[in-house]
Amino acid sequence: MSAYLKIVIAEPSAIIRSGLETMLKHLPGLRIQISEIATIESLTEDLRTHQPDILIINPSIPGYFTIPHLKEMTGCPDMKCFALLYTLTDHSLTRYYDDQISIFDSADELKHKLERLHAKKEEGNDADEQQTLSTREKEIVVCVVKGMTNREIADRLFLSTHTVITHRRNIARKLQVHSASALTVYAIVNKLVELSDIKKA
Repeated sequence: MSAYLKIVIAEPSAIIRSGLETMLKHLPGLRIQISEIATIESLTEDLRTHQPDILIINPSIPGYFTIPHLKEMTGCPDMKCFALLYTLTDHSLTRYYDDQISIFDSADELKHKLERLHAKKEEGNDADEQQTLSTREKEIVVCVVKGMTNREIADRLFLSTHTVITHRRNIARKLQVHSASALTVYAIVNKLVELSDIKKA
């Protein structure tokens, strides 16, 4: 069965974006949905919207984010990130990336890298999907259990409301919990809150 991947390409050059998209779409054994981002201004909003499996991004795009910060801001903690390189690049620019793609890579090399990263992601999903929440997700669970609104949570944790909603969706998926009362039970059992905290709220 072929793998299905949602990929976002963030690259200022239209020629490189379209060339990479054409190459990706012709890789055998992979079903790929591709979205393109040309400017840093639309990057975070587009990632929130598309929730890709893989981000292929030029690390030289001017911006003030790191990859961990970008994953946090966009509610895409499991997104894998490829650095798209034209030349040898300073390691400090690429140390947070999961892998690198060179514009000189062959189709076979590109397919191998995508499959390897996708296999790692699938292994991680099998092992971790029902397990521990991230630190940020735990913070949001505590806020929800205390009766805070999405807006209040966003203000408390310095996030956008959209990011809070995305985190809540991920929490519900991971825990298979879809009500505040069930979430409260989870929070108490896992010692995220004390019973007295809930009564105060």
